[in-house]
Amino acid sequence: MGTTTFQRLFPVILTDNGSEFTNPLKLEFDDQNIRRTRIFYCDKSAPQQKGSLENNHEFIRRIVPKGNSFDSFTQEDINLMMSHINSYRRRKLNDQSPISVFSFLYGEEILEKFGVNHIPDAEITLRPTLLKR
Repeated sequence: MGTTTFQRLFPVILTDNGSEFTNPLKLEFDDQNIRRTRIFYCDKSAPQQKGSLENNHEFIRRIVPKGNSFDSFTQEDINLMMSHINSYRRRKLNDQSPISVFSFLYGEEILEKFGVNHIPDAEITLRPTLLKR
């Protein structure tokens, strides 16, 4: 994707203290030690600080209920899940999907790099059956 594109898309990352963010410098700096983003952590037990990110978390938990591990999922499984979640239309986006809005603002090429695809409305699945093997 390149540092410039990464900087444009993710100037700031706001997150919780999950284990995937235990090495913030690896995310903040690229392989040439050039800063590409800044990581900030929300206060514990303050989901309101993460705004609509919590809505995506709820969608993820519809597909992978709490108590189930993500360990067996491949990157393709995660891409499929996020394609379905981000194809779901949102009232906050004037009844557009996040994929549609992102595509309009940044283009299809970046979506392809993320491995995310638009899923037609009638085919969106937000249930555990989406990732059943």
